[in-house]
Amino acid sequence: MMEEPIIVKDPYGVVLVIGSWNYPVQLTMMPAAAAIAAGNCVIIKPSEVSSNTAKLLEEYLPKYLDQECYRVVCGGAQETQELLKQKFDYIFYTGAATVGRIVREASNKFLTPCTLELGGKSPTYIDGTADMDITVRRILWGKFTNLGQTCIAPDYILCTKEVEKKFISKAREVLKEWYGEKPQDSPCLGRIINERHFKRVSRLLESGKVAFGGSTDEKDLWIEPTILVDVEATDPVMQEEIFGPILPIVNVDNAFEAIKFINAGEKPLALYVFSKSRDVTDLFLQETSSGGVCVNDTIMHFSVDELPFGGVGNSGIGAYHGKFSFDTFTHKKSTLIRKFDAIGEHLGSGRYPPYSEQKVNRLLFLIKKRNLSFLKYMPYIATFAAGAATALFIIYINKVVNNDEE
Repeated sequence: MMEEPIIVKDPYGVVLVIGSWNYPVQLTMMPAAAAIAAGNCVIIKPSEVSSNTAKLLEEYLPKYLDQECYRVVCGGAQETQELLKQKFDYIFYTGAATVGRIVREASNKFLTPCTLELGGKSPTYIDGTADMDITVRRILWGKFTNLGQTCIAPDYILCTKEVEKKFISKAREVLKEWYGEKPQDSPCLGRIINERHFKRVSRLLESGKVAFGGSTDEKDLWIEPTILVDVEATDPVMQEEIFGPILPIVNVDNAFEAIKFINAGEKPLALYVFSKSRDVTDLFLQETSSGGVCVNDTIMHFSVDELPFGGVGNSGIGAYHGKFSFDTFTHKKSTLIRKFDAIGEHLGSGRYPPYSEQKVNRLLFLIKKRNLSFLKYMPYIATFAAGAATALFIIYINKVVNNDEE
């Protein structure tokens, strides 16, 4: 070959990873591990909100990682702001969109590439064909895991009044089965992270009408898993990402109305569709935009390493997970290696002055797109030709030997 095009995968250099508090180990160490695997040095900034985990990372990571390449920086907003004043080669942030904008603005100062894993109001559409027993369990599990403090938790439901009645009836049964008569005493339910978030989420209970749940205990940072009905698009619970155990239901007449409702808001991090109809599923895939989609389940697409995880628009920039994590922290350096061969030099000599029509025509011929699909058969043709030549050579030798014997 006269030339060899290759892609050299380079680490970016020094990466800043700013973690989130809701899954403080996973959402901090997953991107950090990927950045390390790609050959980068990493500054890890755990969230100060999950202070115990931050202290643990600060204590234990230095015991196992080279401090010249990997550091943990603890602290609050002031420390994060100081970090963002520094020039990094890549920034990876997980958290709220409000802070994401600050991170993006800081990265723009140095033209630093970044990944922003944000959030948003992830809608869930249920139609009349869905298996309600399975649908209810999968939605409630996705919503109330970690007491709703999950970036891809189902934020609200879109369905008809008829589907709503079936959903609530089954939800009462399932929640009682899972958490008992006193869900506050259940070891399977967590608590709101702090008082500030408790007050914010509690205020959202004033929207619509409580169909189930609704109790709170500020001293225990407890909010009961709650389902709201008669919710309007203008209600406070529909104006922000809930990030808590409140599940509002907004009534629509059909899939088209649901899609119109979704498209009127910001692009969500996740979108969930529960239906046995492939036509309905395809309609949502084609007519909506979201970071990811999971059909007939919630959250599970996050666990598939073969799928990139990330947002779009207001829900984030970039993606990671599995091989995509390695690619995120790797610069793909395009490289062409050429040889000092006479044939290649002669063919490309038309690029050198003085120019003539003949040289231009030769260059146009060389760069013209041609159908070279036949080239994929060249190894087979070459093998056949070599075999035929060998056979002819053997026949020739046998003929010569026979003539000599005669």
